[in-house]
Amino acid sequence: MKSSVVRKRSLATSIACILAAALIAALPARAADMNKTLRVAVQAAETGFDPQAVSDLYSVFVTRVIFDPLYGYDYLARPFKVIPNTAAALPQITDDGKTWIIKVKPGIYFSDDAVFKGKKRELTAYDYIYSWKRLIDPKVRAPNIEVVTDRFVGDLEFGKAAASGANLYDIEFEGMKALDRYTIQLKLKAPDYDLLDDLASNTTAAVAREVIEAYGDASHRAMANPVGTGPYVLKGWVRSQKVTLEASPTFREQYFPESDDPADAEIMKVMKGKRIPMIGRIEMIIIEEANPRLLAFIKGELDVSNPVPPDLIYNVLDGNGKLKPELAKRGIRHIQQFMPSITFEYFNMDDPIVGGYSREQIALRRAIAMSYNVQDEVNVLRQGQGAPATQFLPPPVIGYDPNFVDRTNFDPLTANALLDIMGYKRDSEGWRNLPDGRPFTITIASPPDNFERQRAELWKKSMNSIGVRTVFTFQKFPDLLKQSRAGQLQMWGLANTAGSPEGFGFLGLLYGPNAGLSNLPRFNLPQFNELYDKGKHMKNGPERDAVIRKLSKLVSIYSPMKMTAYRFDNVLLQPWMIGFKYTPFNWNPWRYWDLDPALREATLKR
Repeated sequence: MKSSVVRKRSLATSIACILAAALIAALPARAADMNKTLRVAVQAAETGFDPQAVSDLYSVFVTRVIFDPLYGYDYLARPFKVIPNTAAALPQITDDGKTWIIKVKPGIYFSDDAVFKGKKRELTAYDYIYSWKRLIDPKVRAPNIEVVTDRFVGDLEFGKAAASGANLYDIEFEGMKALDRYTIQLKLKAPDYDLLDDLASNTTAAVAREVIEAYGDASHRAMANPVGTGPYVLKGWVRSQKVTLEASPTFREQYFPESDDPADAEIMKVMKGKRIPMIGRIEMIIIEEANPRLLAFIKGELDVSNPVPPDLIYNVLDGNGKLKPELAKRGIRHIQQFMPSITFEYFNMDDPIVGGYSREQIALRRAIAMSYNVQDEVNVLRQGQGAPATQFLPPPVIGYDPNFVDRTNFDPLTANALLDIMGYKRDSEGWRNLPDGRPFTITIASPPDNFERQRAELWKKSMNSIGVRTVFTFQKFPDLLKQSRAGQLQMWGLANTAGSPEGFGFLGLLYGPNAGLSNLPRFNLPQFNELYDKGKHMKNGPERDAVIRKLSKLVSIYSPMKMTAYRFDNVLLQPWMIGFKYTPFNWNPWRYWDLDPALREATLKR
């Protein structure tokens, strides 16, 4: 009797083990080590995690690892090259460049979510078409609408139908359609030489219609419920404080890229054959002030400092620009590169004082621009970590002209003379009035951190030098961005960073039809718009460069913004970080990084 019970229990145990093993085998294999946590910090809060609805860098850091565009950039290849991501291959291009056929890889799945009701949800061509239609949807107010503006056959008519209230997601149009579950067809109005770069951007990543319909707000934006096909999922979000990501257990099998470039020999020794992602958990915390952010890295609480705050750069570098010995001794690494980025102070062109296109209004903006000492910003505030900007395109991108001369260089004497000539007379206290005699004050918006407060002091000094009354409003970045898109700010200083080597897209930030979206200054000059339309269909070369020069001259003449600085990117890495290669068009490519927890623990115990 006793032995019979034992046999029954043994049989039951065996069956249970077999079932458990089968269940484990059926579960998706997670490549990442859940005992590894990457800790990073950013200087401003995120706005949300919908790839078609966000454009700020801090949100894009997150959406890049949750969602997948069709293409991406080879992490190791230099010069940079576009490679398939969820696409099976590069596009098949026919009809003199106007018809593109793209195949989506079968067997790629969205991360699990209740909206899928327990079923695996495969990525299809229909998801990409749906996502791109969202860029046209006026309710979404996509900040990067220029990606689909006047590009595809029938898009203007489709946009009009959307504006009339039609359900555009159930309307098919010739320019973009899914021929079957895995085949996308794009019909272009003209050959397009920038489209492939755009198809590698996070703006064109795929979302699932079910997710947007379940979690979207009145604007059809799903900012708090990102569900994608990328290597990470959102695990926690305390707004404006902390974002927590975990490796997706359903992410497809993908490996660290190969390279036979001798420059990559060291990285290949430690990374070759590793499945990505390798790090199980990412914690992105928001630390607005530079001092505590850098201190957290020095104390080992952060794994990367990217970028090192410019005003504190000599806390970590010596007078020769080398890493201080006490940091080098700890194995900390320093990397410096020119960022594909520009900082600028824009004027709201719809504002009755700083905006407008009359000679007097242009003169005011040009005088303000000439009053600002960019070299002081670079030398003092940025501690020499940059250079004065000469044009809207930064040096690393295609189309930058090293010989272009800006017409608003620092010249307070000329600025004052210009205001005198154009009728901005001074009152008894020395402040200028408008040409009609009315007093005026300009409000400059700014984030509240210490560096921006120093910039505000420099602007105050500059405005005082030409007799223009100025006040400042300090608010958090997400609040300023919302007000900016609504046209509620007079002046605001921010930056734009390239997501690809292509530079022409920078000028789209001043294209009239994009006003209130990517075009925050709301600049709308017919001559500029016509030139932009002409240039966007050209391939890179002398003819397009000539168009870019004309556009740059118009920006300099009408001054919808004051270009301030090009910046160095200074990155610090802890000794336990593995797999890092500087990628100027993809800050924080977390999916490719690894770390050594044992080395971290040993280092911090010293």
